[in-house]
Amino acid sequence: MPTVRFTQNIQRHVACPTLQVAGETIRGALESYFQLHERARGYVLDDQGNLRTHMAAFVDGRQLDDRGNLDQPIDSGAVLDVVQALSGG
Repeated sequence: MPTVRFTQNIQRHVACPTLQVAGETIRGALESYFQLHERARGYVLDDQGNLRTHMAAFVDGRQLDDRGNLDQPIDSGAVLDVVQALSGG
């Protein structure tokens, strides 16, 4: 089962402990997670079900290039990290 982790800065805003969840895709793992922690969904996903622009996700340390393509397969032992994206100038 994939593990879903959120950084501490996200956990300050919404309860989202690290959990192992069911899911064969990134979206499936996130949906399984959000069934247990519904408030995290609105913080992470936009109205179309894509990662919000201020969020980034990594699977086993590799950043997702396409925040709208969450239907990518995920290994059962994968670690999905959800982080707040940084911006600046």
